[in-house]
Amino acid sequence: MDEEIVSVYPALSPPTLSPGASNRVCNALALLQCVASHTETRILFLNAHIPLYLYPFLNTTSKTRPFEYLRLTSLGVIGALVKGDDTEVMSFLLQTEIIPLCLRTMEMGSELSKTVATFIVQKILLDDVGLRYICATAERFFAVGSVLANMVVSLADQPSTRLMKHIIRCYLRLSDNPRACAALQTCLPDMLKDGTFNNCLRDDPTTRRWLQQLLHNVTGGGMGGAPQPGMDHMMGI
Repeated sequence: MDEEIVSVYPALSPPTLSPGASNRVCNALALLQCVASHTETRILFLNAHIPLYLYPFLNTTSKTRPFEYLRLTSLGVIGALVKGDDTEVMSFLLQTEIIPLCLRTMEMGSELSKTVATFIVQKILLDDVGLRYICATAERFFAVGSVLANMVVSLADQPSTRLMKHIIRCYLRLSDNPRACAALQTCLPDMLKDGTFNNCLRDDPTTRRWLQQLLHNVTGGGMGGAPQPGMDHMMGI
């Protein structure tokens, strides 16, 4: 199976991946997703460093169908890993730099790929190890925050309730960190505050509640009241 995956590396750059080759690899990745989904095999999967074989696929930028299918299926494997809410999994993914790869897809992937990539970032953030990692430096926080903000702006024209749900949950989790919450007071997109997405979220009470809690936190009601010195100076604020 590893050979099947590695065999297409030469077709990644320059981007010459054929639909047939993409389908073969994606079939292999579907089997890996089953392995990643099970508690008994998940750690063995990590110990063999299997996710690293997928990272070159997530590093591609071609928007042709074979590449998009390959990215989406690779994200599905990582998504299966993070669904287990296992801190060991989160630590492995953070140490191997999964966040920049997810951010790349969140910037340029299809709506479905963006949704899965944002879900992965959300699950990592929901683990205390992940939240500490993202908020440890202004650079990391700003990298995630700027991509989330750009996605919010793009969704104003083409709303997606499913994608917006994960974006808002990411923001809400970031607001649990005092320094990040302080920074969000000035860098949270206005579109999340002015009712732009009211129609989009009309039938999603859970996400509406998350957004209300986010705005409450950011305006000083949730993290102890008064704004705290955070990452502002590093973000040009």
